[in-house]
Amino acid sequence: MIFTDGYGGGKRNVLSRSLGWPFGEEPLGEDMKMHAQDTTSSTGGGQAEVLDRDTCMALLRTVGVGRIAWSAPSGEVVVLPVNFVVDHDGVVFKTSRGGKLDAVRRGAPLSFEADDIEPALRVGWSVLLIGVGEIVTDPGQVRRLEELPATWAVMVESVFVRLTARQVTGRRLPLQPGGVAVEQVGGV
Repeated sequence: MIFTDGYGGGKRNVLSRSLGWPFGEEPLGEDMKMHAQDTTSSTGGGQAEVLDRDTCMALLRTVGVGRIAWSAPSGEVVVLPVNFVVDHDGVVFKTSRGGKLDAVRRGAPLSFEADDIEPALRVGWSVLLIGVGEIVTDPGQVRRLEELPATWAVMVESVFVRLTARQVTGRRLPLQPGGVAVEQVGGV
């Protein structure tokens, strides 16, 4: 399905993206369907699919921004957006001095969440990784990571952090029959 994106023109494949399919591509194939587990009830009448690890990691590869969360020494929970890439059994993001790096150096547990939703269709997915971050110090690995997509922010004295996932969970709300509503906004 193609819908206007609502942000100044252009069209995008909203349904495909919200279901975890990259723009302009066919669904990720039978692989994606086979990894979805039985559904569980959710509010609003839809069924939330509980996703297995492989499906979660595949969905993460379709987006480039997620959120990293940790508990500061004061007990305050901090959540910040990061650009990331999936790398082996976790995610890698770039950071510099500050709370994220302090949490990694303390060995604090980190949570990472990414999602993609389409409110008009009431579809989407969310994936959560939990683990401990480590600063990537191996020069070969750093060179390899430097070749991956760049972060949006310019950083001084930045380092790569790898969050190896101890736990990976995810849910997807698939398209429901009759789930699309059209509303007129503005004058007739």
